[in-house]
Amino acid sequence: MKQAKWMSSLLVAGVVWMTAAGAQAHVNVYPKETTTGAYEKYTVRVPVEKDTNTVKVKVEFPAGVKVSTVQPVPGWSYEFEKDAEGRNTALIWTATDGGIGPHEFVEFAFVGANPKEAGELSWKAYQTYTDGEVVEWTGEQDSKTPASVTTIRQGAGDAGHGHDHGHADEQAAPAAAQGGSTGTGTTLPLVLSGLALLISLVSLFRKKA
Repeated sequence: MKQAKWMSSLLVAGVVWMTAAGAQAHVNVYPKETTTGAYEKYTVRVPVEKDTNTVKVKVEFPAGVKVSTVQPVPGWSYEFEKDAEGRNTALIWTATDGGIGPHEFVEFAFVGANPKEAGELSWKAYQTYTDGEVVEWTGEQDSKTPASVTTIRQGAGDAGHGHDHGHADEQAAPAAAQGGSTGTGTTLPLVLSGLALLISLVSLFRKKA
């Protein structure tokens, strides 16, 4: 009975760790929560899950979000995609110097004016690799390729007054080296912590056996 109990705990811990690692590997837009009417800085974190480089990233803006300012990233060019009325509907970043390599990630940032209604923003992203594959991060949250979601909560004030710049800096993803990144990324800490957890559980299981 003891052996079965500890093996079950070990299996659950491994599944939890693998689920967390998988979530980190998705294309994510930060912050995950903001307020209505805020003039927010959004950060797009793009990790590489394959053995080939990522050379293009496209992010579509949810309805109601107005974007006109983007942060340049060394090694990447960018362009806005517009609709028939001239409104910016998406941003496309294209690598000019190799792109993002395996086990690396890059963060892209832009400033957007939030809608005045509370709700959820779904950010559809498209990640293109050197072999021509395009991964569409547009699915539901429980899918293999989910779109990143930001929750908009009711807040005071209108967009464009700069009152939420501090909030944006606090909520945005931690800063990364722009235009390139080390091979550590967010994956290595997860791997090390997962291995440490598994080793500890195995050791404890042997003592109880």
